[in-house]
Amino acid sequence: MFIQTEATPNPSTLKFLPGRDVLVGEPRDFRGPDAASVSPLATGLFAISGVSGVFLGSDFISVTKDDTNWAHIKPAILGVIMDHFLSGKPVIQEGGPAIANHDEVDEFFDADDSETVEVIKELLATRVRPAVAMDGGDITFKGFKEGTVFLHMQGACSGCPSSTATLKSGIENLLRHFVPGVESVQQV
Repeated sequence: MFIQTEATPNPSTLKFLPGRDVLVGEPRDFRGPDAASVSPLATGLFAISGVSGVFLGSDFISVTKDDTNWAHIKPAILGVIMDHFLSGKPVIQEGGPAIANHDEVDEFFDADDSETVEVIKELLATRVRPAVAMDGGDITFKGFKEGTVFLHMQGACSGCPSSTATLKSGIENLLRHFVPGVESVQQV
């Protein structure tokens, strides 16, 4: 098994590509070992000293570290990923405990704005999320109120030094161009 590694705009996060599907459905962001208990893969990665976050995408794993040097933990990360996929264990255990994930927080917007929100979500799904996934992260819609779109950044995007520029220069300009009524974008 060959696992490719890619840098992300966030120097604390590396993207690992095992060359196979990782997670079917919505991506999962784990910010600590307790939250990762439903994922044998994420649990194994958190067992490595220096790992502070694990993000599971459709075909990649983003791992965020603390101030540890990548040279010290990258071989162990590669080993855990390889061992996991060779073991045949599931990435997420079915029937595990319920997970309190940021994605499960209810969205908020006025019912009168539902058409605008659908356009925003469509643009995020088709134009923004694929680009953000290439950098090892994800972005989800959280709400729309008084011209402001509220978004949640995950994986490599969470805590990335360039995330503010991505939000303001990229996503805000895109949404303002295509969606009348959008004035700004804010991270939650």
